[in-house]
Amino acid sequence: MTGTRITALGHYQPAKVLTNEDLAAMVDTSDEWIRSRVGIRTRHVAAEDEPVDELAAHAAAKALAAAGLTPGDIDLVLVATSTAIDRSPNMAARVAARLGMGSPAVMDLNVVCAGFTHALATADHALRAGSAERALVIGADKMAAVADWSDRTSCVLVGDGAGAAVVEATREGERPGIGPVLWGSVPEMGHAVRIEGTPPRFAQEGQSVYRWATTQLPPIARKVCERGGVTPEELAAVVLHQANLRIIEPVAQKIGAVNAVIARDVVESGNTSAASIPLALSKLIERGEIESGDPVLLFGFGGNLSYAGQIVRCP
Repeated sequence: MTGTRITALGHYQPAKVLTNEDLAAMVDTSDEWIRSRVGIRTRHVAAEDEPVDELAAHAAAKALAAAGLTPGDIDLVLVATSTAIDRSPNMAARVAARLGMGSPAVMDLNVVCAGFTHALATADHALRAGSAERALVIGADKMAAVADWSDRTSCVLVGDGAGAAVVEATREGERPGIGPVLWGSVPEMGHAVRIEGTPPRFAQEGQSVYRWATTQLPPIARKVCERGGVTPEELAAVVLHQANLRIIEPVAQKIGAVNAVIARDVVESGNTSAASIPLALSKLIERGEIESGDPVLLFGFGGNLSYAGQIVRCP
C-alpha cells in the first residue's frame, strides 16, 4: 500500500431555501447588508424532523453510487459534525445503520469548521496503516438548529447540508491522491467560535476570526502546498472552508493560486461548517469545473481556531 485517494464525492442539501429577503422579515437586516459583509445570498435549512445523520446518509449514498460501491464495501465511517444533539449512538453509527452497512468502524470527529479535513486525514492515516481498505468520510452539520435567530450578526451566516467522500487505498504503481496533512489550532482563542449552552447556540467574535484567517492562514496554506508537492500556481482549485466571501477571496489571493478555480459555494449555501468543503468540492466536480487528476487545495479552519489542509487529486 502506497497511499490513498478520493474515488468519488456526493453532497446533499435540504429542500427549503432561506433567502436574504426572508431573513429581513425575521431580524433587522437586508439583502444589501448581508451580501456586502459576508457575500451570502441564500442558504438551505433542514426541517425540524431532518436530523444530521439523515443529511449525512443522503450525501454518503450519492458518493457510494458515484464510486460504484455498495454500503457493504465500506469498513470505516467517519462523520465530522459539531451539531449532533445525541451523544450515542454517534452519527457515524446512525449513518451505517441507515445505509445497511455490515460492521464498519464508526467514529465522529468534532473539529467544527475544520472537521472534514481532519476526518479526511484520519481516514488517510488509517488506510495507510492497513486498518481499513475503504472509508466513507462525511462532513454534515445542521447549523440552523443551533442558530440564534434573533442575532442578525450570526443567523445570516448559517446553512445546513452534508458532503461525503469515498476514500480508498492505492496500490503499488498508483499515484497517491491525498497529500500529507498540515494541522493545528490556537487553543487559547477557542472562545472566538462557540456552540455552547442549553440549548446550544452558535456565536462568534467575527472581527477576531477575520483577522486571524486573513493574516495567519495564507502562509500555512502555502506550506500545505509544499507538503503536497505542488506550487500554488499549479493548483486547479482552492476549496477553503466556506465561512465568508470576505475571508475566502483575500486568503485565496494571498496563497498565490492565480490559475485556480476558487470555490464560492458560500454564496448559495451559507456557512455549513464541516459540510462546507466536501459540499463545495462535490459541486465543482459535478459542474465539470475541475478534471480528474487535478491538484486541489482543501483547507478547513474556524472552530477552536483549528485548521487542517491537504492537497488532493480530483477523482
